[in-house]
Amino acid sequence: MSLIKSISGIRGTIGGTTNDNLTPLDIVKFTAAYGSWLISQRETSATNKTIVVIGRDGRISGEMVKALVIATLNGLGIDVIDTDMSTTPTVEMAVVSLRADGGIILTASHNPKEWNALKLLNRNGEFISGDEGKTILEIAANESFTFASVEKLGALSVNTSTLSEHIKAVVSHPLVDVEAITAAKFRIVADTVNSTGSLALPLLFDALGIEKYSMLNADDFGNFAHNPEPLPENLTALSREVVAKKASLGIAVDPDVDRLCFVCEDGSMFGEEYTLVAVADYILGKTPGNTVSNMSSTRALKDITIKHGGEYFSSAVGEVNVVNKMKEVNAVIGGEGNGGIIVPDLHYGRDALIGIALFLTHLANSRKTIGQLRKSYPDYCMSKNKIQLKEGTNIETIFSAIKEKYKYQPINTVDGLKIEFENDWVHLRTSNTEPIIRIYAESSHENTANNIALRLMKDIQEVS
Repeated sequence: MSLIKSISGIRGTIGGTTNDNLTPLDIVKFTAAYGSWLISQRETSATNKTIVVIGRDGRISGEMVKALVIATLNGLGIDVIDTDMSTTPTVEMAVVSLRADGGIILTASHNPKEWNALKLLNRNGEFISGDEGKTILEIAANESFTFASVEKLGALSVNTSTLSEHIKAVVSHPLVDVEAITAAKFRIVADTVNSTGSLALPLLFDALGIEKYSMLNADDFGNFAHNPEPLPENLTALSREVVAKKASLGIAVDPDVDRLCFVCEDGSMFGEEYTLVAVADYILGKTPGNTVSNMSSTRALKDITIKHGGEYFSSAVGEVNVVNKMKEVNAVIGGEGNGGIIVPDLHYGRDALIGIALFLTHLANSRKTIGQLRKSYPDYCMSKNKIQLKEGTNIETIFSAIKEKYKYQPINTVDGLKIEFENDWVHLRTSNTEPIIRIYAESSHENTANNIALRLMKDIQEVS
């Protein structure tokens, strides 16, 4: 398995050989490159050291990776603040609140347990840019880093308060109505896939006044009970539990708690695409403005935005791209159709915790069941598929052939290929996190969306 180096960080499988997997040597090399880049960005005085905040999800390899990262950063003369098991949005916020120069989150997000990754943050607690990533990769390739002398080694401190501070910020958000949530007396089942959501969600529920909740897959850290990506096929146990417990709704998060989706009271899926739609509907009703999502996300967000008098904008896939577009158009809400919510007046990062609080506020104030709320939105069907790439596959050749075949259709090449078919569309792009081509198709009819996706998958197989 090749290492994957992208705007999403350095990601790979644990074990195996160097340069092909995320081995200890690779972890040290890329950490040293990132630390060296941070030092070069900072005007440090003789007594003022560079500071990095780190946190990890619940993966089995987390302790090992963390130890290597800390030692490497300390070896560069960088002080490390260890938040230990945490969430991606918590670390993002901690970088700012602790006035650090950067942060590293040790998580492979939705990937299975054999994966891990270094997600790299700048001093604003946001993912580094593509250009900054290229610079770091060059430093790593050239091994152009200098370690500190013994008198100038970095120090390690532990901060266990960042998660509670994050939750305090969430419940204090002006659009989070704790009183309404408490009064609604929701009964909730939450699937935290045996990772750090198991720590964060109970704290959040308690802070929101939710008395009746139960946790699913919340204790065997790192041994993911199912594929950790919060997709319908991976949430069947949660669906059954919601029905069995006669719960108001189910909630699922990914291992690092930056993606979020819901299950309706009858066990049906609210749809991860509609997580952002529902939260945006609530925010736009209180704070009119613009919205942003990536090109693979449902057009329902555009419909809701227009209904509230705002303007919708799309970006390339990837959190950093969404954030950049949000800043450019001064969006009041944004995110990605994979269940990622970005609320800029809290912080510019996908955050399932603020997403849960805002969604529950919206649901409580609507006086509807979650199933009724879902039916109030435009009903588009998304077909999400992927094709595993063979080693040495020429992506440009594949995309050129597809582009030629559909040259009479409107085509957008900002991020892969997005082809429009009247009211339907399909988006083909390589993944930032896996060696695959993703094929997303959307239509008002499920069969049409599936057929469009299957047609394009066949096209890809014919030219690959």
